[in-house]
Amino acid sequence: MKLTSKLLKQIIEEEVAKFGSMDDVEDVEAEEVDADEHGSDKALEKKIDYIKALKIEESRLRDRLKKIVETRSRVLRSI
Repeated sequence: MKLTSKLLKQIIEEEVAKFGSMDDVEDVEAEEVDADEHGSDKALEKKIDYIKALKIEESRLRDRLKKIVETRSRVLRSI
């Protein structure tokens, strides 16, 4: 079965009909909340986790640099 524009429109109309009656956006009352009240804890946790990951990466890089410096000094002494 090919998906033609006519068939696609028919499928969309059937799906929209399943929703039933919907309220207008203007008629619905929603509670407004400041952005700082939502997700601030999670955002802070993500930042803390990111900083921890950076510290771990920094320690790995320091160890790697230490090995490189030691190898370099051994090579220079052997020359």
